[in-house]
Amino acid sequence: MLIATMLSAQCTDVLVNKVTPALFAAYPTPESMVDAAQEHLQELVKRTNFFRNKSKNMLASAIRIRDVFAGEVPRNMEDLISLPGVARKTANCVLGTAFGIKVGVVVDTHVGRIARRMGFTKAVEPVAVERDLVKIFAQEDWVYLSHSWIDHGRAVCTARTAKCSGCFMAEICPRRVDGRMA
Repeated sequence: MLIATMLSAQCTDVLVNKVTPALFAAYPTPESMVDAAQEHLQELVKRTNFFRNKSKNMLASAIRIRDVFAGEVPRNMEDLISLPGVARKTANCVLGTAFGIKVGVVVDTHVGRIARRMGFTKAVEPVAVERDLVKIFAQEDWVYLSHSWIDHGRAVCTARTAKCSGCFMAEICPRRVDGRMA
């Protein structure tokens, strides 16, 4: 989950799902990745954006997981974000989805856009958006909120041509209620 989430930065899930089977067949665990040649990792993930940096970070993270965390992916925010290539968004995703640990909301471009359109935040910076959302929504809902808003942002509340007429939140959306399409 950690490696797939790292690969998803600036990349579609469809593409990540195309490259991960071969990657995980070759390197099923962080421990197995430790001795990988970075060039081989690059070759396996070259269809993703920023594949050179991602392969470098995957290898460095695998080494850190082995050396510092006894081969186990960390299960807390502080340790996860100490891994190369892992920031809050990735850590929140891994903790919530893989481990069921709800420490925050995954704020990507879609979640940020919906939060602003719905009037839950005026912030643009993901950490500030997250801070506003965790004050509003119950902790038990954070993982579901993250995934459902990401899906909703991709399919309905899109950046350029939002499909407000098909939106289940249209009645309460400030952008729609004001008579404007989002």
